Amino acid sequence: MVAAEVQPTVARSAAFPGSVRTAMDLDHALVTTRAVRRRLDLERPVPRAVVLECLQLALQAPNGSNTQPWRWVIVDDPAQRAAAAAIYRAAIDDVASRPGPRLADSSSPAGQRLAASVAHLKDNLHRVPVLVVPVVRGRLDSEPLFMQASRWGSILPAVWSFMLALRARGLGSAWTTIHIRRERQMAELLGIPYDEWTQAGLFPVAYTIGTEFRPAERGRAEDVVSWNRWSGEDRSG
Repeated sequence: MVAAEVQPTVARSAAFPGSVRTAMDLDHALVTTRAVRRRLDLERPVPRAVVLECLQLALQAPNGSNTQPWRWVIVDDPAQRAAAAAIYRAAIDDVASRPGPRLADSSSPAGQRLAASVAHLKDNLHRVPVLVVPVVRGRLDSEPLFMQASRWGSILPAVWSFMLALRARGLGSAWTTIHIRRERQMAELLGIPYDEWTQAGLFPVAYTIGTEFRPAERGRAEDVVSWNRWSGEDRSG
């Protein structure tokens, strides 16, 4: 399946002034909002107003008990971006230097493409116009599972809405979490109170080079669904 290129429009919604009516329907956005690394435009500036528009839409996301337990640190200062990128690279090097199996298999063509994409972002993160670090209230690593699920279930929908809003405006991002291996160091750099807030990731934000993206290769829903009761049967073969 090849997705046709869909250019965002600039018409505003009367019901919500921060929203944009686009020619891209919802299903298309859902299947073509990809993790973008190599196709981030490192030369084109991203206005703060565009980032704030996307975040304003993201804040409409459902969250536990409507507590809205989030904050968003947006980094567009070149020196701060460079320092954040250095922490990101150091975290990748931490993983690369440890013994044992790797998180991703790079032996297949798809794995090799992913590895090249990750390496590109590592080498160029400091050049990405905007970095976004969403944080959620509390130190979740010491909380009971219920509280962890509630907090993550509050921030994750908002971040995904943010990525969809970026897509609708011709921008892209990638959900990265590797820097959390050095979360305290990033907290110190960005002034985040480490004992009070947990970082959910780091999102490079830029306009994309072209707006055509294809749906990814995924399995069938029928192969991963159990109706009414768990089934461990492997139906993917």
